Amino acid sequence: MDNRLQRKITNLETIERFPASEAINFVTLNEMDEVLDLGAGTGYITFAIANLVKSVQAFDFDQDILTYIETKAEEQNLTNVQTTQGDFKSMPFAESRFDKAIASISLHEVEPLDEALQEIYRVLKDDGLFLCIEMEKENHPTAPRVSSIEMEEAMRKAGFTIVDKRLPATKIANQSVYVIVGKK
Repeated sequence: MDNRLQRKITNLETIERFPASEAINFVTLNEMDEVLDLGAGTGYITFAIANLVKSVQAFDFDQDILTYIETKAEEQNLTNVQTTQGDFKSMPFAESRFDKAIASISLHEVEPLDEALQEIYRVLKDDGLFLCIEMEKENHPTAPRVSSIEMEEAMRKAGFTIVDKRLPATKIANQSVYVIVGKK
């Protein structure tokens, strides 16, 4: 493994995150669900739900990080974890493919956001759920951020019906987090 990839993995594995166990409480997962983990990174959502659902598709732009997920899945004897490399704005999946989609701290850097949300909507089955977890845009963000108001508006524009919106007490790197659940 090259140094760049090792640094990225170490960073992703050690950063403060919204707890996966808390995140998945916002959507009911069923053993027959096929779930899309958008911006999977090192798979902290993927591996938290793999034993609860039929399949998890880890989707990320970085093929090297997806290879890392594949290795971890093999080590854990998980045969229901697949990986796909690509762009949020043009996903290589059939229409109405997934029951649930989860994007945890991964949409804030996608531009234009509207295109990514339209793609998420497209790949979800009718009545499918989209769980969006992001850091709130505050007065002086040090990185790209999308406010909860902007995200909710963009999700509605993409066709989602908002079924839940919360501002949990959990913080990431001292920044407020929001959770929005949209239904197709």
